[in-house]
Amino acid sequence: MKLNTFMTIASIVAFLFGLAFLLAPVLVMSMYGVALDISGQYIGRYLGSAFLGIAAIGWFARNAKEDEAKRAILLGGFVVTLTGFVASLFDKFYGLGNALVWSTVVIYLLQAIGFGYFYFGKPK
Repeated sequence: MKLNTFMTIASIVAFLFGLAFLLAPVLVMSMYGVALDISGQYIGRYLGSAFLGIAAIGWFARNAKEDEAKRAILLGGFVVTLTGFVASLFDKFYGLGNALVWSTVVIYLLQAIGFGYFYFGKPK
């Protein structure tokens, strides 16, 4: 897979989750078997805002030339997805939620592998 294809897919995923969390955090989390109080809704909207920002960064950087800025974006994407993977795995084993939480674990894992591959492993 080419880097710009990966960045496009990662940006679309972040955009969809961001929009969903920004507009309907209660509905999104109910699909995972989690009820949100007003504080949870507040945090969910901030999460959506962050995902939308990540989506915009990835989308507009996807066709940039190879340079330090693009490498920084890849490293940032790796950190976000790796820590998201760890958090989602922790939530699956120790938190609330139903089997749909596994989809979040897998999404974060696949994206962490992709960002890691393009940052650390892809031959120049």
